[in-house]
Amino acid sequence: MDTSKIVGEKIKSLRESRSISMEELAQRSGLALEQIERIEDNIDLPSLAPLIKIARVLGVRLGTFLDDQDETGPAICRKAEAGDSISFSNNAIQSRKHMEYHSLAKAKSDRHMEPFIIDVDATDDIDFVLSSHEGEEFIFVMEGVMEVCYGKNTYLLEAGDSIYYDSIVPHHVHGYQGQAAKILAVVYTPM
Repeated sequence: MDTSKIVGEKIKSLRESRSISMEELAQRSGLALEQIERIEDNIDLPSLAPLIKIARVLGVRLGTFLDDQDETGPAICRKAEAGDSISFSNNAIQSRKHMEYHSLAKAKSDRHMEPFIIDVDATDDIDFVLSSHEGEEFIFVMEGVMEVCYGKNTYLLEAGDSIYYDSIVPHHVHGYQGQAAKILAVVYTPM
């Protein structure tokens, strides 16, 4: 299943069911109209920050875009199921994809946290745009070294290190010196 196609379709369906135009969604979310169009047309799947802004305008949880079942009890994600992934670009519209997100709880429909295993691809990108959104994030480095730009500070995290922070502070997470890495990330966004 191509989850990136589902996200664009769900956003469009939710937007239309609420009688919100693309222009209104762009204005209320603070995103460019072109970015909304590209997301709904399944051309781009942006970073989490724009998706969180869209979710807030539509009055849904971030997970609504990723849900594939209606399980309200415990959700188990077996190793074989964690292979499905979603590719996110960084915050720039023209940027190429550089992270593969493996959702660990997409079967749980009433969740408040979004747990992911994220494969961070090697990249030559050096111009990172910090973004912010309501909520909190927890990152545990499984492989490689991650660089976390958080406000005016920069932190290097090696395998076994973790960081927990308020997402309202502008931040960007990427592999140190463009190297590949793997992390466990849990994102919480209030409704």
